[in-house]
Amino acid sequence: MTSEEEKNKALVRRFWEARIKGNLEATDEMLAPHFVNHNRLLPDQESDREDYLRGISAYQAALSERRLIIEDQVAEDDEVVTRFIVHATHDRGELMGVAPTGRELTNRAIVIHRIVGGKITEEWGMGTMGAKLRGQRLEQEIRERERVEQEMRVARRIQQASLPEEVPTLEGWKISPFYQPAREVGGDFYDFHLLSEGRLGVVVGDATGKGVPAALVMSTTCGMLQAVSEASDSSSSSPGEVLKRVNEALTVRIPPNMFVTCFYAILEPESGSLTYANAGHDLPYLHRGRGEAEELRARGMPLGLMPGRGYEEKKTILEAGERALFYSDGLVEAHDSKGEIFGFPRLRALVAEHAEEGSLGDFLLEELYSFVGERWEQEDDITLLTLRRSSSLS
Repeated sequence: MTSEEEKNKALVRRFWEARIKGNLEATDEMLAPHFVNHNRLLPDQESDREDYLRGISAYQAALSERRLIIEDQVAEDDEVVTRFIVHATHDRGELMGVAPTGRELTNRAIVIHRIVGGKITEEWGMGTMGAKLRGQRLEQEIRERERVEQEMRVARRIQQASLPEEVPTLEGWKISPFYQPAREVGGDFYDFHLLSEGRLGVVVGDATGKGVPAALVMSTTCGMLQAVSEASDSSSSSPGEVLKRVNEALTVRIPPNMFVTCFYAILEPESGSLTYANAGHDLPYLHRGRGEAEELRARGMPLGLMPGRGYEEKKTILEAGERALFYSDGLVEAHDSKGEIFGFPRLRALVAEHAEEGSLGDFLLEELYSFVGERWEQEDDITLLTLRRSSSLS
């Protein structure tokens, strides 16, 4: 072995020792200005010197207690082949998409360096750490998927438990709810409140967010609405007052980045009177049977955003054969394969053109499925609730 080959071996040894100690300055000094890295320490890593040092820095930031064992070195001409083992503990930070595990990692590797003019100009190599990290990343992804699936099951159970088990039966009226959860459960809800003098409270709402947080906020809101409506039940019950009191309670009980939209109405079955208030929810439509769809407008902020808010209250009459549609944004925000959304104008036009006979809810769902196509992946819960007065009042 020539003296030049011995110098090259010694250079590579110093290089590995500097790397293991995390001495980036010394490592950089031993690299040629136009150093080329033929390995990939990190995904999307470039082959230049700067990205090579970035990869080393990422390893140093993620691993502690690094120990180097050089098992063998061979030098020939301008190349040095090093076979070594590195032991380290993965306890400081993420590495190749793998969160810290606290486990010891062992990297068995063979690396070739080319040295020109006392500087390392190129590096090739292969080791076992990459495969081990990919295996650990797969394990973590499997555990995360299992955790998410479990959370979704919990959220779905919370949501299902909060929805009414039975639909009220009112003489001269037909109430038809439809609820279809997305794979990632949202915060949709609807409910019925049996009030004095045969009146019925009808609620449709949506808590922001997904999963367990949305389900918990939705469940809390349902309980508060029920409790407040029962406590204030009288012939002069006010939907606006119910929403106001629930808003005050929710504002201090839910996270600041969450809120609930909610439409609350009280139906008097005998007269067909519908008194309502709206806390920022999508506007329901009233089908009068004359080729028109009337919006049920009432001003009001979503629940849980700001205390001290009032809620406008309005009243309308549902005559024989007329119906009201309450819904959630999962319907109007559904989109086809080209990204076009179903939208409010389309929904309003469909409500207006619907014939008096037949189910409005079934008709809208058929139109929705035709619009989005067979490969549609539902991204949000869909809730529909129709309230129809019979054609004959006798």
